[in-house]
Amino acid sequence: QVPVVESGGGLVQAGDSLTLSCVASGRAYSSGTWAWFRQAPGKEREFVAAIRRSNGSTYYKDSVKGRFTISRDRARNTVNLQMNSLKLEDTAVYYCAATPRTLILTTLRQPHEYENWGQGTQLTVSS
Repeated sequence: QVPVVESGGGLVQAGDSLTLSCVASGRAYSSGTWAWFRQAPGKEREFVAAIRRSNGSTYYKDSVKGRFTISRDRARNTVNLQMNSLKLEDTAVYYCAATPRTLILTTLRQPHEYENWGQGTQLTVSS
């Protein structure tokens, strides 16, 4: 297990922006696939965005396309999730997940494909 740590959650108003950050230690995570998932109360954990560390390819849940941007900072071994135009329905606990494997399109949205998870960070969007 490799520690994965998120930061950056908080309370914001609808329309605001916020950036979440995720850091993982170990050389294995200089490549592989990193992702953000979220879980709202009473709902299942859902895929938000993913990035392949090797080439920077990104993938998004449809409802966040154009509003959220996932990016990598190789020098700092971090992955960020820039969230703009936040909506009430974005309220959830956001989790960073990482695997040293380069996942294919059909699997990178599946939580069980990621071996390492952070503790989660709460995002609350108010009206």
